[in-house]
Amino acid sequence: MKACVLHRVGDLRYQEAETAVCRGNEVLVQIKACGICGSDLPRIFTKGTYHFPTIPGHEFAGVVVEAGADEDQKWVGKRVAVFPLLPCSACEACRRGRYAQCENYDYFGSRRDGGFSEYISVPAWNLVEVPKGVDLAEAAMCEPAAVAYHAAAHGGNVSGENVLVSGAGTIGLITAMWLRAAGASRIILADIDERKLEFAKTLGFPSVVCLEAESLTGRIAELTDGEGISCAFECVGIAGSLENCLKAVDAFGTVVAVGNPAGEMRLGQKAYWNILRKELRVCGTWNSEYGGRNSDWKKVMKALQSRQICLKELITHRFSLAEQEQAFEVLRNRSEFAVKVMFINEER
Repeated sequence: MKACVLHRVGDLRYQEAETAVCRGNEVLVQIKACGICGSDLPRIFTKGTYHFPTIPGHEFAGVVVEAGADEDQKWVGKRVAVFPLLPCSACEACRRGRYAQCENYDYFGSRRDGGFSEYISVPAWNLVEVPKGVDLAEAAMCEPAAVAYHAAAHGGNVSGENVLVSGAGTIGLITAMWLRAAGASRIILADIDERKLEFAKTLGFPSVVCLEAESLTGRIAELTDGEGISCAFECVGIAGSLENCLKAVDAFGTVVAVGNPAGEMRLGQKAYWNILRKELRVCGTWNSEYGGRNSDWKKVMKALQSRQICLKELITHRFSLAEQEQAFEVLRNRSEFAVKVMFINEER
């Protein structure tokens, strides 16, 4: 099969690779679409994966073409997305069904070969069926959509409330979509990149704050007629963004930490005072809920089918695997505006 293989930091090659083989409880998925996550950039260009060579990519969807066990033959021919985490199933977190907190997990695209390829072998347990009416490029975004859903749920009941989303990247925009679906009165998106904010407006989010040119608290007061906000979502992963959320939210409000930090997170004294004086609830969120009736992934698929949220409009660039250099050029050099860049093998 063809794949994009990372041989060492900065050395990603489109090449022939050994075709994946399914065994036991695994199925073989012909990958049709795989998104490039922001976390793929440091894995490929700065810090590397857990071993070399590795095929990156953890946001993917495709069609099951083969099954290793008789009981999994029912999956053959079905369109699926894949939960990329492989839990140990033995630790306390796994026993409680909290697989995102597994102590000894494996992961497609970083700890083992992932979705920048034509085929992949995965356990049938990790499959989520894609419903009719949802194309596979959109289904490949189930992973970030589930992460954003999990984050939005941590904000509690936002119906009729004013909320802030700090960071208008992929996760921030999808979080805003979930908050809108949950009935938030006004959703304010803040970012330093005016292009992201203009794009957010095209998605139906007119209330934006450009942090390079405007006062966040002043703009929030203006947009909410002085009511303020009850909940804020930090979707960047930098200290300044977190401090903005702590400062902006009203007393007794909630701040949800979502963004993965790229470096040290140092909280200033004044920012910390906001937590104390306003008696804020600050909570973290990690990955998504999977398995059982509370699966965030199943909720995403239902929402995509009903068009409660629409992810297709976030896909700004589509490339073949052979065009991997151009795909990463767009993301790294930012010569043109991009939200979700995706590898497309074939859509069906």
